[in-house]
Amino acid sequence: MKRLWDISPPLHSRSPVFPGDTPYAQVWSATLGPGCPVNVSCITTSPHAGAHADAPLHYANGAAPIGALDLAPYLGPCRVIHAIGVGPLVRPEHLAHAQAQLPARVLVRTYARAVVDRWVDDFSAFAPQTLEWLADQGVRLVGIDTASVDPASSKTLDAHQVLLKRDLRVLENLVLDEVPEGDYELIALPLKWMEADASPVRAVLRELP
Repeated sequence: MKRLWDISPPLHSRSPVFPGDTPYAQVWSATLGPGCPVNVSCITTSPHAGAHADAPLHYANGAAPIGALDLAPYLGPCRVIHAIGVGPLVRPEHLAHAQAQLPARVLVRTYARAVVDRWVDDFSAFAPQTLEWLADQGVRLVGIDTASVDPASSKTLDAHQVLLKRDLRVLENLVLDEVPEGDYELIALPLKWMEADASPVRAVLRELP
């Protein structure tokens, strides 16, 4: 059996979200007991909590919601590239050592140990030119182990605008702590939420033959 790496953080009421965003919350609308044969919960959360896929609608009015996107970019050959501790922006030179014959999906590990229990502002993001560089090499999906492809303080979201311009798909909040550099099969399908700006994903990597 091929090995699987679960690259999704746990999602619960203590999971960090961007300041001002909606945290995960769950209440029980029905519970097992006399006259009720099941437990049923009601969940409220931002679609950007935990591992998630942004839709173009997230950064452009009138653009496609997550449920309208082609699933193909979220499934297939993928390369994990380590750029641990490189600073506030991941630049092309931080990835160049692994650029030969890039597959259509690239995930970048910036943390030695991903922060999954609290919000931090000083995470690494992508320099816009890095996304342009990846797109020029045929990459269709990028992923990162931080909360955003842009710095937390950004108001212009320059990296997101490159995603829009180059029609790239994106995964954020991944956990790549246990994943060596190399090639894998990515499986990270978003939900078919037809009005949403993002979707949670259960992101996994599968060992190649």
